[in-house]
Amino acid sequence: MRVAIAGAGLAGLFAAAALAQRGCAVTVVERAPGLGEAGAGIQISPNGARLLARVGALEAVRRDGFAPQAAEMRLGRGGARILSLPLGGRAEARWGAPYLQVHRADLLAALENAARASGVTIRLGEAVTGADPAGALLLANGGAVEADVVLGADGVRSDVRAALFSPVETRFLGQIAWRGVVAAADLPPGLVAPNAIVWVGPGRHLVTYYLRGGALVNFVAVEERRAWAEESWSATGDVADLRAAFAGWRPEAAGVLAAARECLLWGLFDRPSPPAWRKGRVGLLGDACHPMLPFMAQGAVQAFEDGAALARLLPGADDIPAALAAYEAARRPRASRVQVAARANAALFHAGNPATQALRYGPIALGSRLAPGVAMGRLDWLYGHVEPA
Repeated sequence: MRVAIAGAGLAGLFAAAALAQRGCAVTVVERAPGLGEAGAGIQISPNGARLLARVGALEAVRRDGFAPQAAEMRLGRGGARILSLPLGGRAEARWGAPYLQVHRADLLAALENAARASGVTIRLGEAVTGADPAGALLLANGGAVEADVVLGADGVRSDVRAALFSPVETRFLGQIAWRGVVAAADLPPGLVAPNAIVWVGPGRHLVTYYLRGGALVNFVAVEERRAWAEESWSATGDVADLRAAFAGWRPEAAGVLAAARECLLWGLFDRPSPPAWRKGRVGLLGDACHPMLPFMAQGAVQAFEDGAALARLLPGADDIPAALAAYEAARRPRASRVQVAARANAALFHAGNPATQALRYGPIALGSRLAPGVAMGRLDWLYGHVEPA
């Protein structure tokens, strides 16, 4: 079976490796002249880690990443711990795979290696302008890549999706985000705990965690804003504005930002999912069909689940449109549930006054202290999910 994939990002390369390992002849087309991932860290929960193992990329990610001991939610100014969820060995024992934090560039390299080792052809410097439902990727140079199956893994601004369905209106969510990394050596020893921490406060929150065996500290800082024009993931931010937005927060939080020498800035936009994830012999996966807000750390992982489902349903299928319909039926309800959970966290992290904070955070803090196993159980549906092989 010939498969053509638009986009050599995390979604496209995972799907390529998974399909090639099932005997498909896979070609990935990428507009960038080289493979590289702008940005910083990404969190891989156990449901994603077990799929990385399936394509042979987990050991590289484990080697190059960091395994946090816990996931915490703490007040940004006072520092009080609202939630502490054990990770490390307890997460691996409960959910069957590790929770890892990895630099995007390292994760992309691991998936590229897995794809190439499986025989995937990667064509760089060729822009995709759309797709023909009869089975072809359309290229900006006037050419086409014909295939039995075409997959659009080209992100939130997918040209493949736009070719299949009417363009959708984006909606600014009233939030902007800074992201970047700092060298751990530039921070006071012990300032940052070996945990994935969400620091929360009125109208803003900050996420900090380690990368590359503890050599780097990643940060993602989100602040509510009324207006914003740019959705780009690579616009340069002003570190002075970043520090000012979190002035007065705990040293463990603000200290990371004080050490930042540069950062990227982007606006958070929402867009509706397309009416269907497929048309004819063309299917969509990842952010092209279920764009994820970053508040559940599931964007890449849900794309991996898409790729695993496609690798189960497509190879050997006599009726490709029917196989793509089965893929959507299997994946859309779960991806939609994750989208809803991410939107709920956006409100949870930004409680605006002490009364609201007490109402929202008090029960969480009490439950975390008295019954940490119950808190872990609430994530079984997500982290414990095993995509059928």
